[in-house]
Amino acid sequence: MRPAHDKCEGADVIIRRLTLTDFRSYARLDVAFDGRPVAIAGANGAGKTNLLEAISLIGPGRGMRRARLNELPRINGDGGWAVSALVDDQGDERRFGVGAVASRPDRRVCRLDDAAASGPGAFAEHLRFLWLTPAQDRLFMEGAGERRRFFDRMTLAHDPAHGKMSSSYEKAMRQRQKLLEEGGGDDHWLSALETQMAEAGVAIASARRETAALLAAADVAGSEALFPAADIALEGELETALATVKAADVEEEFNNKLRARRRLDRDAGRALAGPHRSDLLVSHREKGAPARLCSTGEQKALLIGLVLANARALSRTSYTAPLILLLDEIAAHLDPDRRAGLFSILGDLGFQTFMTGTDESLFSAWGDGAQYFEARDHALHEATLK
Repeated sequence: MRPAHDKCEGADVIIRRLTLTDFRSYARLDVAFDGRPVAIAGANGAGKTNLLEAISLIGPGRGMRRARLNELPRINGDGGWAVSALVDDQGDERRFGVGAVASRPDRRVCRLDDAAASGPGAFAEHLRFLWLTPAQDRLFMEGAGERRRFFDRMTLAHDPAHGKMSSSYEKAMRQRQKLLEEGGGDDHWLSALETQMAEAGVAIASARRETAALLAAADVAGSEALFPAADIALEGELETALATVKAADVEEEFNNKLRARRRLDRDAGRALAGPHRSDLLVSHREKGAPARLCSTGEQKALLIGLVLANARALSRTSYTAPLILLLDEIAAHLDPDRRAGLFSILGDLGFQTFMTGTDESLFSAWGDGAQYFEARDHALHEATLK
């Protein structure tokens, strides 16, 4: 099976050129993309993931590796780094830039065209990202925090305000906890922070529920045999309450609960209730088994299916910002038929996609439907897929 070439000739909005300066393993990289899906093959340590990470930084958050700023400059560089992307939006070009200077390595500098941007969150209105990395292969075996971050990333692709609400909630929660540990402080200030937590917390839970509904309505991957359908549920106090209670009433109840639990939260050293403690529960629909009890291969297939379902859901909605898919080592554990099926689905979705793998043969099903690069010597070399 080969991807349908007439459906993968190029996305409407694409990264046309990517430039890296002193970023990770790259002293300098300037590479052009033609709109077809991008496949990058190379040995471990050749810089494939570094390139995907650079792209992911042109968006809200800390990128696909959640790296600290001091981890991004090239070793033996001057301490600064920069990533720049030229984006073609159906003929209208815009440039996005992010980086840090050596004198202020702890301060991220963002630019949109020729103007300074407030931060990477400002890019969320223009570009959205979904990614899948080998580190996520154990998602269903890890703690709730990893699954929560994974689902919040998918929610952010639907609702750029989700990131702002999450930041607002976490900031208020930290300030409230500090006041509690210092002896309580001003009751009016504590109440104001709890009101902020309640408002943002309900907004977070509501956005998660909307994303879950969109995923449930999406055709997971077009083929149950290739990627098994997943049933998902959100386990959380606010998410559960919103199923039967009006948002305003849930907000009031959560606000009252925060006030009543001040001593408990102070003694525990953290807030014991809220959307920061929610979990994503995933099960294999056909087998009726929790994902954590499925085989490693089944867990990988379920994970890919979830990402594809979210991409398909986005393709059916009137979202304002285009989506870019970053799939690191995506084909490593898939058999040839499943790889070909995945590439066909990606072609049907029509989003710009960047994929990495250790061997060219992993992408052979694309044929000339993908733009192929070999990663070696800290550079990308364009070649032809065989």
